[in-house]
Amino acid sequence: MNLSPAPDSVSAGIELPGNLFVVAAPSGAGKSSLVKALLELDARLAVSVSHTTRQPRGQEQHGREYWFVDASAFTAMVERGEFYEWAEVHGNRYGTSRAAIEARLRAGEDVVLEIDFQGALQIKQIFPEAVLIFILPPSWEELRQRLQRRGEDAAAVIEQRMANARVEVAQARRFDYIVVNALFETALFDLKTIVHAQRLKYAAQRRSRPAVFDALQLT
Repeated sequence: MNLSPAPDSVSAGIELPGNLFVVAAPSGAGKSSLVKALLELDARLAVSVSHTTRQPRGQEQHGREYWFVDASAFTAMVERGEFYEWAEVHGNRYGTSRAAIEARLRAGEDVVLEIDFQGALQIKQIFPEAVLIFILPPSWEELRQRLQRRGEDAAAVIEQRMANARVEVAQARRFDYIVVNALFETALFDLKTIVHAQRLKYAAQRRSRPAVFDALQLT
C-alpha cells in the first residue's frame, strides 16, 4: 500500500460537504453487485471509478467499472501524485484518483469507493469522516462456491483468492460497519440504511447544511 500526500484543502482541514463511503470485501463477496444496486436506488450517490492495470472482465467497460490503463501509464500517474492511495492486489495495481473524489465532495455529492481493505484504511487517515463498510460472505464455503460459479478463474487462482480472503476478512474489525451478504436483498437494505444514517449524523448535517446551523447558531 502506498499513500500519496494529502492535498492542500484536506490537510488544511477544510470541511467538504459530501460524504465519503468506502466499501471493501474479499473477492466474491458481492461488493460490486451491491454497490451497483445501491447506485441505482440512490441518485445522491456517485461512484468514484478507480484506475487499474488489470484486464477487463466479462462486460466491464473502460470508465464504468474501472479506468483500465497499462503499467507505464499507471506508474506515470503515481509519479505525478495523482492518487490518494494505490496498491497491488492479486498481481495488479489499483489507484484512487485525488481530483475526482475531492471535486465531487466539494460539490456536495456523496461518493462511494470500491477498494481493497488496505486502501480503505489509508483513505480513513486522509478523510477521518469517511465511512468504512466491509462486506462479509456468510461462510467460507459459500465464498468458494461464488468464486467457482463466476467461471472466471482457474482452480489455482481461486485457491489464492481464498487465501487472500482470510487475510482481508481479519481486517473487518477495523471498519465502521459490517454487512453480511447472505441474502442480497437484505444486504442491500443494510447498505442503504448505513448511507441514510450517516447523512443524518450531526457532523454530516453540519457540513451539508451550514446555512441552517449558522442561522440557529449551532457549531
